[in-house]
Amino acid sequence: MKLIGMLDSPFVRRTAISLKKMGVPFALDQLSVFGGFDAFEAVNPAVKAPTLVTDEGEVLMDSSLIIDYAKRRLATTDEPDSTTNGLAHHHRVLALALVASEKSIQVVYERSLRPAERMHLPWLERVERQLASTYKLLEAEYGNGASDKDPEELSQPNIMSAVAWRFSREMIPDLVREQDYPALAAHSARCEATPEFKAYPYPTG
Repeated sequence: MKLIGMLDSPFVRRTAISLKKMGVPFALDQLSVFGGFDAFEAVNPAVKAPTLVTDEGEVLMDSSLIIDYAKRRLATTDEPDSTTNGLAHHHRVLALALVASEKSIQVVYERSLRPAERMHLPWLERVERQLASTYKLLEAEYGNGASDKDPEELSQPNIMSAVAWRFSREMIPDLVREQDYPALAAHSARCEATPEFKAYPYPTG
């Protein structure tokens, strides 16, 4: 299988780490939806990262759907035990991490792609408020012990929360400060130290 997308996308990196954790063999093709638009479009006309091309040639997209496909294909699951961390709570934390990534990306796009004279400040302020509220909720999850703290578990909430945090810290550090979210920063550091995260590091330099 081939996974297409850049590792500076939290959704692509989440997918790569998850496939690695599940032991799913795949090749990573780091095409950009910007610089590599034409090449990406040739594979997936929707030009959405991440994209997965299966061994049968099917083109899938959306990190959650790709991971679900891989889990069903392997007939395995990494869902948490319902007696220790219920499914609803599992989905809540995962959803918060996904929203944190989405809102971070919206801020990045607004700042880097829209001309300053056309920037709509009330909308940007709203997105930044949503981002702060989401990270406060995630901080509460990792600060009160309600979520998995063992990075070896690498549940989907753990992976996505760590990936979202690293992306936000790299791209909008003025909005997401470590001193404001110490538990989440510590969680991210634990995950970044695992073999799966090291195999697909956030690109720097």
